[in-house]
Amino acid sequence: MGELVDRVDERDRVIGVVDRNEAVAAGWLYRMSMVLCRDEAGRYLVHRRPENSSRFPGEYSWLVAGAVAAGESYAEAAARELHEEMGVRAPVRPLFTFLCRGELSPYWFAVYEATVDQGQIAPQATEVAWHAWLSGAELRDAMTSWKFVSDSRDAYHRYLKLATDNQR
Repeated sequence: MGELVDRVDERDRVIGVVDRNEAVAAGWLYRMSMVLCRDEAGRYLVHRRPENSSRFPGEYSWLVAGAVAAGESYAEAAARELHEEMGVRAPVRPLFTFLCRGELSPYWFAVYEATVDQGQIAPQATEVAWHAWLSGAELRDAMTSWKFVSDSRDAYHRYLKLATDNQR
């Protein structure tokens, strides 16, 4: 059996444990956790997935992402993924959660934020082919011209709306 995840319902309540590939194939809801990383200057970490990646090869993301393991919390998964993919341990802060009708399958999507020292980033080559730190304006421009993972783009627009709503 592969990666075990909690199968959840439309209200994000656990209804069982399943293999992630089975959940994707059947269109069952499960949980994903994402971390947006910012440096001390407020820039965003953006990365490109390797061309040989099984999911979204060569596409960009501004989030470090992964499935929430069965029995794991969103926050635990966010911190784990940050360490596994970028080699960094840092506190993660919750931003928002939403039901994402993703390109591969539907899932609950929790977005966290972490402030990361640029010098501590040590990306895992199997997950990250390239990375850079972009200002908010540079990220906005990249979103219009680079091919971003679709749920990453969806989360970006929700993030902007949240930031706009919080300024009112």
